[in-house]
Amino acid sequence: MTPEEVQARIEDAIESCEATVERARGEHDDDHLRATVVSPAFEGLSLVEQHQLVYDSLGDAMTTDIHALELTTRTPDA
Repeated sequence: MTPEEVQARIEDAIESCEATVERARGEHDDDHLRATVVSPAFEGLSLVEQHQLVYDSLGDAMTTDIHALELTTRTPDA
């Protein structure tokens, strides 16, 4: 799954979301990704709940296509 495909899935699933996804640097570049996701949908949610929303948006890809996802989430005001 390309970074662009991951970005599109996240942005399609989370309200007013802006995601940036890129390959993580290192020896496992093909399946290690880094994502920053900004959305008002995260307001009032714990960090774990924010990350769960992102993981849910990716569904089975988290176990089949993506080996690792370094994730940063925040609200637009943060």
